[in-house]
Parts: sequence; structure tokens; C-alpha cells
Amino acid sequence: MTPPSPARRRNVAPPRESVLAAAMATIAERGLDALTMAGLGREVGMSSGHLLYYFRTKDELLLRTLEWSESRLGTERDALLSRPVPAAERLDAYVRLYLPAGPRDPHWSLWLEVWNHSPNADDTARARQAAIEGAWHRDLVALLAEGISREEFRKVDPDRYATRLRALLDGFSVHVAVGLPGTGRARALDHIGEFVADSLLRPAAG
Repeated sequence: MTPPSPARRRNVAPPRESVLAAAMATIAERGLDALTMAGLGREVGMSSGHLLYYFRTKDELLLRTLEWSESRLGTERDALLSRPVPAAERLDAYVRLYLPAGPRDPHWSLWLEVWNHSPNADDTARARQAAIEGAWHRDLVALLAEGISREEFRKVDPDRYATRLRALLDGFSVHVAVGLPGTGRARALDHIGEFVADSLLRPAAG
């Protein structure tokens, strides 16, 4: 059988996950500005027009890539939070997973870009963003409620505390992701650890 020509192979769309993985790899290696429909098309063997057919706009591509990245993080988060260890240890793992690895973290670069375009997004796109936020929030509320019920944490309102803690995490995450001088990941973890110790953890017995 004669193998398909390069032109014919080019017309066969790769799996959508492969496109999203290629987009994420481009952001990780060269930054968000390097991600273009034309460049991504060359990476996956598709025309920019073909990509637009599937994703309609670059904003939709970014949001789809973020959702794909979040699904992977969600799997990792579920595994971390289901470990048979104290709630405080799992909370620390949650915080470490939440924060960017460092400046230009690809996942957080995506988040910042999606947030930047959020005011002009349609209701469907904003609902999808809220769904991502909601998953992180629900998992944190459940962890806090468990820790309180086991008397590992102080008696706080889990939902209100989760809202405040995530606001703190978002603030430090932006600083880390943009490389704000004096606010690296290690320092952010120190500040967050102090806040959690002062406001949530029970003092060690005697």
C-alpha cells in the first residue's frame, strides 16, 4: 500500500489533547507570546485555518488548554488530598500544588491571560472559568471541614476561610508568576505557612 503523502497526512487532525499538549509545551518552552495559531499548526501538522475551525479564536484555545491543564492538576490534587495523613499535611500539599513553580510558570501564564480577557468574555466562557475556580474551592472547603471535625484545625467557617486563603494564594501566585522581585516561591510559602499557623492550626499540646 502506498503511504499517504505529507499533504494527505496534514489533513488528518491530531487528537485534540495532542493539540492542547503542544500548546502547553510551547508556552512552557518559549512563553505565551510565542503561541500563535500558525506556529501551533506547524507543531501539530495542521493549518491555522484548521485550528480556527476547531477552536474559533485564540482565546478559546487558551481556555481549552487551561481546562486541559486543570484536569491534570485535578487528578494530582485528588491523589494528594486522599492520602491517609493529617489534614495539615494535605493542606500544605494543596498550597504547594496551587502556587506556581516560578516565574513564567506555563499554567499560571495561561491563568493570567484568561483572567486578563475575562471582562470581555461571554457568559459561557466565564462559567467555565468559574467551574475551574469552584473545584479548587470545594476541595479546600472539604479539607478544612474534615480537619475541624477531627479537631486538627481551629473552629473556623470553612467556606469563608477557604475564600480568604485562596485570595492570599492568588495574590502570592501572581507575584511569583510575574517574577516580582523579593517574592519568590519559597518566600510565598513562608508567608502562607505563617498565616495558616496563626489562624488555623491548633497549638501543639504542652
